[in-house]
Amino acid sequence: MKNIAVCPGSFDPVTMGHMDIIQRGAKVFEEVRVVVLNNSSKKSLFSVEERLELLKAVTKDFDNVIVDTFDGLLVDYAQKVKAKAIIRGLRAVSDFEYEMQITSMNRVLNEQIETFFIMTNNQYSFLSSSIVKEVAKYKGNISELVPKEVEKALEKKFNK
Repeated sequence: MKNIAVCPGSFDPVTMGHMDIIQRGAKVFEEVRVVVLNNSSKKSLFSVEERLELLKAVTKDFDNVIVDTFDGLLVDYAQKVKAKAIIRGLRAVSDFEYEMQITSMNRVLNEQIETFFIMTNNQYSFLSSSIVKEVAKYKGNISELVPKEVEKALEKKFNK
């Protein structure tokens, strides 16, 4: 049986911090499913379809990464694809409390699925999709914060 992990997020948009976590997860697991959450409580800049396309473009060189989307409980998706693990990225200690709540609830829902936390590379510890969108909106340089495809997509969104 394949060693599968799910790496969930809103990815609005995908940043180099996300890419760091995906790349490192792909070294550990046989298959990593990068899954776009359809979070109706958040107002997204990019549609789910646009985020899927961007993720597919920036992960195309990873043989063991599959990009997907879902609505509903993450543990249900993980069970459906036979994943044994969930990968969560941590930027700073402030992320830990929130992630611990989610992990604890996931354990209640399905104790067979483990959560693995990966600390992001220090150079990305400040980075969030919100910060990237704010800088891009005002034409700031984001070339080291996001993959090229994402930089172009942001320029397109904000030049309308």
